[in-house]
Amino acid sequence: MGLLFFYSFRNLLARKLTTSLTAAGMSLVVFVFASIVMLAEGLEKTLVDTGTYDNVVVIRRSAVSEVQSGIDREQASIVETSPQIAIGEEGQNLIAKELVVLITLEKKKSNSPANVTIRGISENSLALRPQVKLIEGRMPRSGTSEIAAGLGIAKGFKNIVIGQTLFFALRHWTVVGIFDAGSTGYNSEIWGDVEQFMPAFRRLVYSSILFKLRKSSEFEIFKINIETDPRLTLEAKRETQYYREQSEMMAKFLRVLGETLTIVFSVGAVVGAMITMYSAVANRTGEIGTLRALGFNRATILLAFLLESLLLGLIGGIVGLFLGSLMQFITVSTTNFQTFSELSFNFRITFEIIYKSLLFSVGMGFVGGILPAFRASRMSVVEALKEN
Repeated sequence: MGLLFFYSFRNLLARKLTTSLTAAGMSLVVFVFASIVMLAEGLEKTLVDTGTYDNVVVIRRSAVSEVQSGIDREQASIVETSPQIAIGEEGQNLIAKELVVLITLEKKKSNSPANVTIRGISENSLALRPQVKLIEGRMPRSGTSEIAAGLGIAKGFKNIVIGQTLFFALRHWTVVGIFDAGSTGYNSEIWGDVEQFMPAFRRLVYSSILFKLRKSSEFEIFKINIETDPRLTLEAKRETQYYREQSEMMAKFLRVLGETLTIVFSVGAVVGAMITMYSAVANRTGEIGTLRALGFNRATILLAFLLESLLLGLIGGIVGLFLGSLMQFITVSTTNFQTFSELSFNFRITFEIIYKSLLFSVGMGFVGGILPAFRASRMSVVEALKEN
């Protein structure tokens, strides 16, 4: 087997130009496949990481997202009395009643408008989100027209600078802080006092209620109580589950897109590999005859040429994966299909993406090389030596 591997590898090196061109075609296919799947993985991870397992999100029943939800003050007061809510160090319930709406801001690079999530926060909102860290300025004070922006918004949109003002909801709002929420969706939000946002946006209801469980095991009890209470039209989800659902539609779209493009591009790559291997068989007819004369059987010849094609696919896969892995250093922003708001996130490579990409590239090598390998193995010794 070692001799076959050496023979196949040597022949690839002997044809540097055709090997490079065919491997480049395969690496392009793997790059496209890996990049789009990494994009979907990055989106999913960003939204899932936004949530905390022991936090519970309460929204209106059948609402897909906070933007579509509405909870009036009476229902919010009933939820607030639930015994499953954790108590803070100062004896207060760790609960936050919030408002989520969308506004349009102008991007820095393209000067084009995009939807941005505005979140009205209350006193405990920051305590419920330990992943959010203030990096510049301060958080908005209650009762004021002040706002703080996530790092993703500050980098991607105009006028998001400490001291600058934004005009929306018929009022001027002063930027007083920039916060970093790591690789979570909160980096793509603007926060301000919920009691100021509600009259400004003419909203009489909250969008959601967020609270921390006293005990993680009490979630099901709270969920049953809240969803069977005849006074309420609400449903409860763990925050991690809520944000996982927010990513499903977009992530699925990206994966389907990646698979479709990969299938289209892979046809060309497989044809290229097949042409390369047929050319190799035609140019090495005499060599094949000599190998047969030395005692190598048909199966060995088939395996040698097939191994050469598999190596070609593996080389293309490794190069494509290497180029794809560089995408991790790029931050992109897109519209989340669930909320129609701008979301910034990074590409993310995983072990699953690595082995699937390499398996796919080797598969392309196999499909492209199997017919030429059969042709090489079926040559008779006499005919092959005559052509030599």
